Amino acid sequence: MNISIHIKKMTLAAMLLALGMVLPLLTGQIPEIGNMLLPMHFPVLLCGLICGWQYGAAVGFVMPLLRFAIFSMPKMPNALSMAFELAAYGLTIGLLYGLSKKKGIAALYGSLIGSMVIGRIVWGAAQWVILGIRGEGFPFQAFLAGAVLNAVPGILLQLILIPALILALRRAGMLPIVGNDVRSSP
Repeated sequence: MNISIHIKKMTLAAMLLALGMVLPLLTGQIPEIGNMLLPMHFPVLLCGLICGWQYGAAVGFVMPLLRFAIFSMPKMPNALSMAFELAAYGLTIGLLYGLSKKKGIAALYGSLIGSMVIGRIVWGAAQWVILGIRGEGFPFQAFLAGAVLNAVPGILLQLILIPALILALRRAGMLPIVGNDVRSSP
């Protein structure tokens, strides 16, 4: 990969990481709203789409742990299970979009929905393991509530805003580094 493209991707990934650190501060004053809007998910999904799966996975894993280290939010063990969840989002959306032959709206939505499903499954598995180690249970109802029911507003926002933002950036010619074809990744 061209070194200037690599530097651009690293810079953009760092900016998206910073955005993910700040966005929850806007919604965090009312935890119920923050939990519903999923503010850390947006930068991770964008990072995976724009920079590729490697950057999306790294930013996704680091973000909740760094936020915990700096702001003590999200609390442990949720920060750890979110690290796996967000890493799965960034990795999956980057891989699915990178492997798609055409980079149109269908590939964008397919990648987004696929990553949302995988990420939530990974979150549930991480919660089950972590809470199991602690001797606590994680019933299926808790998984449904946390992964789906409570997250509906954030899921809808992701389905609307992420494709709209990617298409707007593409139309404006501001995505010169999007060539995140998995076959050409380092």
